[in-house]
Amino acid sequence: MWICKDWLDYQVLDLSGGEKLEDWNGYRLVRPDPQVVWNRRKLPKLWEDIHGRYHRSNKGGGNWEFKKRVPDRWTVSFAPLNLTFNIKPMGFKHTGLFPEQATNWQWFSRLIREANRPISVLNLFAYTGGATAAAARAGASVAHIDSSKGMVSWAKENLASSGLSECPVRYIVDDVIKFVEREIRRGRKYDAIIMDPPSYGRGPNGEVWKIEDELFPLVEKCMEVLSDEPLFFLINSYTTGLAPTVLSDLLEMTVVKKYGGQAVADEVGLPVQNSKLVLPCGASGRWQR
Repeated sequence: MWICKDWLDYQVLDLSGGEKLEDWNGYRLVRPDPQVVWNRRKLPKLWEDIHGRYHRSNKGGGNWEFKKRVPDRWTVSFAPLNLTFNIKPMGFKHTGLFPEQATNWQWFSRLIREANRPISVLNLFAYTGGATAAAARAGASVAHIDSSKGMVSWAKENLASSGLSECPVRYIVDDVIKFVEREIRRGRKYDAIIMDPPSYGRGPNGEVWKIEDELFPLVEKCMEVLSDEPLFFLINSYTTGLAPTVLSDLLEMTVVKKYGGQAVADEVGLPVQNSKLVLPCGASGRWQR
């Protein structure tokens, strides 16, 4: 499992009863997590002294219940890469950041820095720009693609908070598949691709995305926008039941077949403070030359 133990502003404090207790730079939030199948609190007093809890509805979605005052938004920093992100509790339990992805940020940041050449990165399903910020900090130019105008605006704010506003980043609100198809027609090439596809989603014009139907064809299309000497390819998945090996197999059949190199995949997780527990948070597939 790939784990980042370098967070200071974020911590998983405890796990129990289908929930995780987290500290986001001084604000303690409780959110549902299906991986927590036991009911045993190690820090019962902290569970009673929280700022907010997300309650999931039986009808889908849910709502936040705040027990203490929480600002509309606040920041957390990832010191190893000198990145700062804006946090805001939002619908469907999210906060605008997936801290477990820091292990991938560190991996590809090193590759970009050590490449000793200009690197262009295509970030698909780019959300609020965690990976975009990390790639820009490492010195890459980035095309940031997401179908949500609000998420793209949030990404711009995150890069500004990290002092990266002047970096060469293109922010594009678009359906990922249609964007890649247009880049193929334009003949534009990228040295690295990052994708963080949802299990299910809709594009800006109602396009339906189902990961089991669309992921492999998308990766095949991406082969046509990779440069002659690509640096890396990263696929993240939060889809329950999609094993890490599926991601490495997919990369073997596409990127490795065309460029050689090595494809590996594993679970991604977060350490639980003051314990040997690790919270699994999906999977990643990595390819590098």
